Amino acid sequence: MGMGTLDWIILSGTLIFIVAFGVWRTRGSRDVDDYVRGGKRAKWLTVGLSVMATQASAITFLSTPGQAFHDGMGFVQFYFGLPLAMIIICMVFVPIYHHLKVYTAYEFLEKRFDLKTRTLAAILFLLQRGLAAGITIFAPSIILSAVLGWNLNTLNIIIGIMVIIYTVSGGTKAVNVTQKQQMFVIMLGMFMAFFFILGYLPTDLTFSKALKVAGASDKLNILNFDFDTDSRYTFWSGITGGLFLMLAYFGTDQSQVQRYLSGKSVRESQLGLIFNGLLKIPMQFFILLVGVMVFVFYQYNPSPLNFNPAATEAVLESEYADDYELLQEAHRELEVEKKMAQDAFSSALDIKEYTATIDAKQQILEINRREQGNRDAARELIERANPSVETNDKDYVFIHFILNYLPRGLIGLLLAVILSAAMSSTASELNALGTISALDLYKRNRPDHEDPMHYVKASRVFTFIWGVIAILIACFADLFDNLIQLVNIIGSIFYGNVLGIFLLAFFLKFVRGNAVFIAAIITQVIVVFGWYFDWMSYLWLNAFGCALVILIALLLESFDRLLRNPPVRI
Repeated sequence: MGMGTLDWIILSGTLIFIVAFGVWRTRGSRDVDDYVRGGKRAKWLTVGLSVMATQASAITFLSTPGQAFHDGMGFVQFYFGLPLAMIIICMVFVPIYHHLKVYTAYEFLEKRFDLKTRTLAAILFLLQRGLAAGITIFAPSIILSAVLGWNLNTLNIIIGIMVIIYTVSGGTKAVNVTQKQQMFVIMLGMFMAFFFILGYLPTDLTFSKALKVAGASDKLNILNFDFDTDSRYTFWSGITGGLFLMLAYFGTDQSQVQRYLSGKSVRESQLGLIFNGLLKIPMQFFILLVGVMVFVFYQYNPSPLNFNPAATEAVLESEYADDYELLQEAHRELEVEKKMAQDAFSSALDIKEYTATIDAKQQILEINRREQGNRDAARELIERANPSVETNDKDYVFIHFILNYLPRGLIGLLLAVILSAAMSSTASELNALGTISALDLYKRNRPDHEDPMHYVKASRVFTFIWGVIAILIACFADLFDNLIQLVNIIGSIFYGNVLGIFLLAFFLKFVRGNAVFIAAIITQVIVVFGWYFDWMSYLWLNAFGCALVILIALLLESFDRLLRNPPVRI
């Protein structure tokens, strides 16, 4: 269907309002405290929504429904460690940060260890978050450019510039203020999409029956208690690897720490984090459920063999076009069979005939298996036709549904959702990158008698520079399996190590800076090797890196003490 005039008005009007509102509400920062911590005036709801919006990037709303479409609801297990992480951060991290009146998480490390440990942690943050900021811009751009035909680099630049304008202008306060508007737009758009999907299902298919249809195709298997470390999403990886990732992300990542350092008090910051802990899993569950309902919708309506239009175009213009046409014909025949099987399953449910229900379900699973075989064969042909084209179409499922089936106006709103989410996450990242560069690296290595506004200007300049770097990374980026996983993989490579440094600082008072510094460097090298050679699922890298840096630091400290105080021989 594409976009109409009404969609353009809603899309551009929403984005321009958010940028203008952010600049207007937060003009004129008086000092570093005002710019970096928003003057510490944020209430718990602002803190909670800002924390949630920082984590919920455009990737969340593009990839997660596609994840559910292909693999079901199991991805929600990834977030099972989050509520426990929020409790630990509220009890340990928040009171210490507020008591020490720090501007950045890494400032605490210098107070506890030394300057080089603070600098190393800050550099690790800048590396991974700088990459992530580029991907946060790139993710919606690559998908929107593929499905709408917009120029990829132009999109990257537009998103980047909009974020730079209000983030450089108002700092933390601008990020907090705009994220409340963005979360409203995001949740309104997702709820409207959900109810429209239900309205498009066959008239005799109630929501309850739609869930049974999804269940028949094993899309509602939420819990996986396997102990296999190669399984990407299990209950155990969620509450262990997920817990360590969330502890590191919310406790040591400046893009999140800066959100709750702006809280009016310790209590306001804690309430904001608890609010996030209570609502995050239901929110992810709902977004996955939207994806499951899209799956149910496509049981009764035609779907493409591959949802990425650029991939389809590439293979149809190649020597493999005839082979792909044969797969498409087989796919269309399977869709007819699938609709008949679903009707048989629905009728069996109505008459409560157990044997007929089981038979229909087995038939559906067999058709799904054959359909998946066709999709895999299509991916192989696309790969052969053009190896540079993305064959994994999870990120394109939801946007395909939006553009082809939603009414005018709602398409513009859903695109505003995607771009708002990209802007909210990127704004937090640029805000944090600018702060760390200005305060942890620039200010720490200059005489401390500058005019207070000098460091506000420095923060603005560094925020602008990181915005340009993020745009450049987005323009030169390339896709990777699934975008939501890519951001989490980058985080998992660095987060465990940084979390271990903070845990050493909090709980093992006898360990000193030299041991921690050397341990962190060794750990980072080992974790990168572990990821590169695929030693374990990326989620486990968080716990592995955290445990490794603590163990190495303890060994180095013990060895150092032994050298300084050798045992006395009698």
